[in-house]
Amino acid sequence: MSYANQYQTNITVGPQYQGLLGIVMFSILTTLPCCVFLSINGIMLFTLRSKPVFRETSRYILLYNLLFADTVLLAQSQLLYIIAAFRLRMSYPVCGVLTMLAYLTNEISPLTLVLMSLERYVAVCYPLRHATIITIRNTGVAIVVIWAFCSLNVLTRVLLLLNFPFGDLESLQMKDYCSDIAMRLGALSDYYDKAYTSFLFVSAGVAITSSYIGVIVAARSASTNEASARKARNTLLLHLVQLGLSLSSTMHNPLLVAISEIGSRLIIVRIQIVIYVCIILFPRCLSSLIYGLRDQTIRPVLMYHLCCRLKLSVIPAKAEVLQSRPPILV
Repeated sequence: MSYANQYQTNITVGPQYQGLLGIVMFSILTTLPCCVFLSINGIMLFTLRSKPVFRETSRYILLYNLLFADTVLLAQSQLLYIIAAFRLRMSYPVCGVLTMLAYLTNEISPLTLVLMSLERYVAVCYPLRHATIITIRNTGVAIVVIWAFCSLNVLTRVLLLLNFPFGDLESLQMKDYCSDIAMRLGALSDYYDKAYTSFLFVSAGVAITSSYIGVIVAARSASTNEASARKARNTLLLHLVQLGLSLSSTMHNPLLVAISEIGSRLIIVRIQIVIYVCIILFPRCLSSLIYGLRDQTIRPVLMYHLCCRLKLSVIPAKAEVLQSRPPILV
């Protein structure tokens, strides 16, 4: 799986040409938006645990799982970026742990989007059975299965990594900066990464697209709530956009090859900064913006916490009413 760690190896050519000023400038350009996004995600996570209506509704539990994985990956990616920007090198074991953690959290997102799409499909196409199919217990089991599946993939990567003859190295200290590319120490690991990434995103895309088609077909039925079906279609389209943004990170290496042939290294560094912010940082906060602003149940509570609990968008009494108010399906 390709993600933010891919940026570390080549981005750091900048300090060689920019010096200390370049390091500080590039670090600020990525750290500031990252801190903003982390703050938004953190407030959103707190919001989803602040009311019983969020803790006891399956779609909000799935959203929490999605945001948690995105937030961990965002924080780790920025940490590796700063380490690489200041030309700090790690040992193979430390880099391996960080890389495998990034693999784990990065793969949670598309699989959680699949579950969220299936939940919307059941809500629209089988409204009478939704409460019996999409239960808190079933949602918890599905989340555990996702984490177990992704953990199994990480274990496979570790076993492939152990085939490398580390004993022949003079030192376990890395000569390059920590990234997922640096940890692909054999052709087999590279082949496995490409095959698994293709399988994951194709499967997720097919599942979400099928759910979208199912909702469209159900919307034409007289027994289906038209407004609910329309909102579900819009939500599924957003899931496809989110999946596409996650997939776009896998095109990073081909883009680097094309860019390296048409510009200087300084220009390449600046372009990489833009790509990193647009493809990695922004999508990791997209879920918070989408659900925080669109969902009529989350929005007043989120604005209440974003405003530091000031009585600007919602008064505390109104926020308390949400505890007993049923969730509004979007």
